[in-house]
Amino acid sequence: MLGLVRKIFGDSNERELKRMWKTVEYINSLEEQYSTFSDEGLKAKTGEFRQRLEHGETLDDLLPEAFGVVREASKRVLGKRHYDVQLIGGMVLHEGNIAEMRTGEGKTLVGTLPVYLNALAGKGVHLVTVNDYLAQRDSAEMSKIYEFLGMTVGVNLAQLSHELKQQAYACDITYGTNNEFGFDYLRDNMVVYKEQMVQRPLYYAVIDEVDSILVDEARTPLIISGQAAKSTDLYYMADHFVSRLQAEEDYVIDEKMKSVVLTEAGVEKAEKAFGIENLFDHENVTLNHHITQALKAHVIMRRDVDYVVQEDEIIIVDEFTGRLMVGRRYSEGLHQAIEAKEKLQVQNESMTLATITLQNYFRMYRKLAGMTGTAKTEEEELKKIYGLEVIVVPTNKPMIRQDVPDVVYKSVASKFRAAVNEIVERHKKGQPVLVGTVSIENSEILSEMLKKKGVPHKVLNAKYHAEEAEIVSRAGQHGAVTIATNMAGRGTDIMLGDGVADLGGLHIIGTERHESRRIDNQLRGRAGRQGDPGSSQFYLSLEDELMKRFGAENIMGMMDRLGFEEDQPIESKLISRAIESAQKRVEGNNFDVRKIVLQYDDVMNQQREIIYKQRREVIESENIRDVVLGMMLPIVDRIVEAHCSDAQVPEEWDLQAIVDYLNGTVLTEGQLTKDELWGKEKEEMVEYLRDLVLRLYEEREQAIGEEFVREFEKVVVLRAVDSKWMDHIDAMDQLRQGIHLRAYGGTDPLREYQFEGYEMFQEMIQSIQEEVATYIMKAHVETNLVREAVADEHEMATNGEPAPKRPVTSGDQIGRNDLCPCGSGKKYKQCHGA
Repeated sequence: MLGLVRKIFGDSNERELKRMWKTVEYINSLEEQYSTFSDEGLKAKTGEFRQRLEHGETLDDLLPEAFGVVREASKRVLGKRHYDVQLIGGMVLHEGNIAEMRTGEGKTLVGTLPVYLNALAGKGVHLVTVNDYLAQRDSAEMSKIYEFLGMTVGVNLAQLSHELKQQAYACDITYGTNNEFGFDYLRDNMVVYKEQMVQRPLYYAVIDEVDSILVDEARTPLIISGQAAKSTDLYYMADHFVSRLQAEEDYVIDEKMKSVVLTEAGVEKAEKAFGIENLFDHENVTLNHHITQALKAHVIMRRDVDYVVQEDEIIIVDEFTGRLMVGRRYSEGLHQAIEAKEKLQVQNESMTLATITLQNYFRMYRKLAGMTGTAKTEEEELKKIYGLEVIVVPTNKPMIRQDVPDVVYKSVASKFRAAVNEIVERHKKGQPVLVGTVSIENSEILSEMLKKKGVPHKVLNAKYHAEEAEIVSRAGQHGAVTIATNMAGRGTDIMLGDGVADLGGLHIIGTERHESRRIDNQLRGRAGRQGDPGSSQFYLSLEDELMKRFGAENIMGMMDRLGFEEDQPIESKLISRAIESAQKRVEGNNFDVRKIVLQYDDVMNQQREIIYKQRREVIESENIRDVVLGMMLPIVDRIVEAHCSDAQVPEEWDLQAIVDYLNGTVLTEGQLTKDELWGKEKEEMVEYLRDLVLRLYEEREQAIGEEFVREFEKVVVLRAVDSKWMDHIDAMDQLRQGIHLRAYGGTDPLREYQFEGYEMFQEMIQSIQEEVATYIMKAHVETNLVREAVADEHEMATNGEPAPKRPVTSGDQIGRNDLCPCGSGKKYKQCHGA
């Protein structure tokens, strides 16, 4: 069917490329002219382009000349001339699409074209990479071109001071990681003075390894958190209980869903162990949650696969890259449960202060583009969520890599033996081999097997990522054997050593299929760069996770019936097709998960945009008098509406309630009496009360002095908005965690979340208005006003950088029924523990 459509309408990718080739011809026609320019003459083109933009020309108008100038500058300062296909890649990026370019086609150089062109607008262009190493490496090399042409370049790193970050963002071009750009956005929306902001409005971003950032990492929201003190005893108690449970008898595991649940017998044991009648009573929700997380920590989370233990810390291993995610913590108490399991000091839980998904962060840019070697398999997702088209850019030289069909063995052991034998044979003749594994555990198993065979090799996994780029770059040398976890070292080119091409080039061995075909394609793509020879093959077993999840039992039965030996492989296109079909199903499931995450975050995103927009207005405005009145006066409308129903006669209206409420919030005792309201129509009453509030506000303004009032208003509004918003994030998080249970009642959890989230947001807005009104009208105004952030930045942590270490012991805790340490004489639960 697709073939028929293409015959009738033509291939859209081909049509786009055909259009772009005409522009390439024009750029090429300028090359001779630009080559005659002096260095100063070439640099002067930047100023000329900027002037032409100011006089009405567009970036599209300037594109051929700007690309020609960048190519000429690159030849002079780097000795590298952009290929024609690289010019096409640059056009794809400028038009706000994704350029799929094979490994080794020079994506880093391609980025210089649209980045320079769009930086001419003076609004700041962000080039986004997957890690700090690549940001520093690429900016160091490519800045030579930009600076030659009179552009400024900055690098945004996590460890930079506030001033250095501002300088980096003020540059024409800023390099940095996706996480750091996102966290800076969140932090900018927590500051209390506009001078503390670092980012400019988000204009244009080019994302390198766009599939890794917009697809793989899209399920993990960026979170800035602060410390929340909770007792850690329950983690140890739950861990001790769970460690004595028996599989099948006390709990069951669901391989497909990666979940574990207690059986009836397990529930009874829990009730007996903790001395409770019913584990599922509302009062036992916390205990139930701790047991569930302890069970997950013991049964689902595997050491050296999902996490590693280093220096008495649990460090998460990224499931896609095999990289150690230092500072990142599992949420909902799972991280603490793993700490208890590993007999480590349990760190206290944290409270979310600000959060956003990468999807919603990057959709805020006015224009977005990306480049990668593998995006076509995720084209639907990239189009639906980000509005990005994937354009496949042709290679500069034909691709001649040989992709050999998969071989399947009965067991993991036989698969590894076969893979090691293959490595040994190829190593003997000097052909370099790069072996891809899906976990740290597997890379170390293979390493031990190769040591026994006497094969020298390098292991590149999350434990040794500091040297990964250097190790990967040498993987194509004569006789090199490199074992890499997933796509560690991504973004580093593998050059073939002398004589290696004659031996067949780099050979890739995959030891397991990934859930995503794209990750497998990335591994294959490490070989065969720029028309080099190369080959790839995957070694699989029926015990592999992907095979187990999708019908390995049937194939195992068939192999047994046909009398297959342990070390005898199956090479069958039928099995390869079945694996690809399984991968497509998993990719579909993962897309659905990411889509659901986004749908839920869209609810928060609408609310976040309202709050952040209001905060910015407060911070950037000299005078927020209208904002404050816009918060105070609706209180009058609401209270009158609540107590003066149209269904009642005026004599039945509860005027005393209106008086009591207003005297307690925006007025002081005795400023309003019931008699003043008696006999007035509802609209007349609202007008009278609004005038009264406005008059008293203006009197207070005069008495205190306008200058002090203006700053005082900002102090009050920012404190109210920030504290209420942070509580709201926490409440929405709690709602999100339990909303799926609504499905059992026949309702759509997402719709319930949208409806209840809206209600909660409205309640928060009203709460902010009341707090602002009360403080503005009643508080004593200090002359030495200082705005203070609700969260201390020294206590804040992100899920991309180390959190402050503050171990909590049970001795630090105040009992709910103890006297409050503030000296009020009340129980803690009724005072500051409320």
